[in-house]
Amino acid sequence: MISVSNVSLRYGKRVLFDEVNVKFVPGNCYGVIGANGAGKSTFLKILSGEIDATTGHVDIEKGKRMSVLKQNHFEFDEFQVLETVIMGNKELYSIIKEKEALYAKEDFSDEDGIRASELEEKYGEMEGWNADSDAASLLSGLGITEELHFKTLHELNNNQKVRVLLAQALFGNPDILLMDEPTNDLDVDTIAWLEDFLINFENIVLVVSHDRHFLDTVCTHVADIDFNKLQVFTGNYSFWYQSSQLALKQRSDQNKKAEEKKKELMEFIQRFSANVAKSKQATSRRKMIDKLDIEEIKPSTRKYPGIFFTPEREAGDQVLSVENLSYVHDGTTLFSGLNFIINKGDKVAFLSKNALAITKLFECLAGQDQPKNGNIEWGVTIKKTYIPNDNSPYFEGIDLSLVDWLRQYSQEKDETFIRGFLGRMLFSGEESLKKAKVLSGGEKVRCMMSKSMLESPNLVIADEPTNHLDLESIQSLNNSFIDYKGTILFYSHDHEFMNTVANRIIEIGPNGMIDKFASYDEYLEDESIKERKLGLY
Repeated sequence: MISVSNVSLRYGKRVLFDEVNVKFVPGNCYGVIGANGAGKSTFLKILSGEIDATTGHVDIEKGKRMSVLKQNHFEFDEFQVLETVIMGNKELYSIIKEKEALYAKEDFSDEDGIRASELEEKYGEMEGWNADSDAASLLSGLGITEELHFKTLHELNNNQKVRVLLAQALFGNPDILLMDEPTNDLDVDTIAWLEDFLINFENIVLVVSHDRHFLDTVCTHVADIDFNKLQVFTGNYSFWYQSSQLALKQRSDQNKKAEEKKKELMEFIQRFSANVAKSKQATSRRKMIDKLDIEEIKPSTRKYPGIFFTPEREAGDQVLSVENLSYVHDGTTLFSGLNFIINKGDKVAFLSKNALAITKLFECLAGQDQPKNGNIEWGVTIKKTYIPNDNSPYFEGIDLSLVDWLRQYSQEKDETFIRGFLGRMLFSGEESLKKAKVLSGGEKVRCMMSKSMLESPNLVIADEPTNHLDLESIQSLNNSFIDYKGTILFYSHDHEFMNTVANRIIEIGPNGMIDKFASYDEYLEDESIKERKLGLY
């Protein structure tokens, strides 16, 4: 168990945490959530001892081992992959290295023999003889093939390093596991493997992630950081979000009696419990929501941006026709033989093993690049907007306030009108006078959303629009795309976003494409498509 008592953290006048008191117990996975800057990563660092709290203390049950997913991808560059994983269990690794040093001595003494015997006993108790095979099994599960196990980390690419460091954190069945954005740079199959691992993990897990599908799959509780406090709620992220929204709605409904509100909340809990029962969660975890105290459900104080794409005109029947499209980048074919027709109301998620292929396709469709060959024909009624993956050209060297920056893209120049659009995206008051060139990644994306909304499109092209956004902005954008009456061509690494928005999937590669009307989950689970993919790349 981890017990956090009266923990506060202050940086000058800024208070990040104020008198936090909470306990984390074995068998539970806690998703740590909060707005950008709320202190999610900082809280994990306080638990691990990397940062000292201003006041209060963290108590960890004696003899329990904590493991932390490392964020420094260069820390272990000089070590072999297999050795790096075993280093995740510091005590076992220390025993192994001391044993090696002793047995390498030319003048092996009686004292050395006694010490070696002690080390061998500890080594056996910790099942050290399984270390290599356990580490290799973790690596294989995370997509690091056997031929890489004895290479040094500096010989691996960044995606491979991320997997090795994840294996390091998981190695040796730690009692407490802290993970900050563990799904970054992982593909769908590897994330699924990690989800299964954590579902069956019997100890304490605390995880920070912007991947709602991942949080929904693995978490039994949500640890919500808000107003310098941390509160723990039973259930996964979706349950927390939906219940907090319901509680907020009920708080504003003064006419409802307490009994009616309680009945509404109980019906919600029962509906959600039925959905959870169909998920990958273990049986014991499914029962948690049934035991939920109704008093736990409270409205969130979060602010969600108002994202609404309203078409200026309805699209005609002819939207987009693509014929025999191909693209070559630096001598490498990213895609070829693309033939598809986009229909009115389609919400198409594009996939590729190479994300650059999707970016280049979208740039061609948006008129910002030219394919090697092929034809793109837009319907005459189509008014499109493009939300690029890389938005830096829109902000670099631009010495304008946000009001003046957005005014460039608006037919209506009135400042009150412009401020209204910025206010929807949480840039109110003095915030709207910030310089565009100093914005954070998430703020830039929200500005690009404002620009696209002003354009009143009936077709949206969006390349990883969830990048840099916090959970609140992702949720708002997700809801907006679901409700949008126009056509959407998009890609996102957010599983829930893909699955709830797309009604059609197009996967592209150097040897052609696959086109199927299906949800994202249906596409991933289709065995016939898995076989067809072999020839796509």
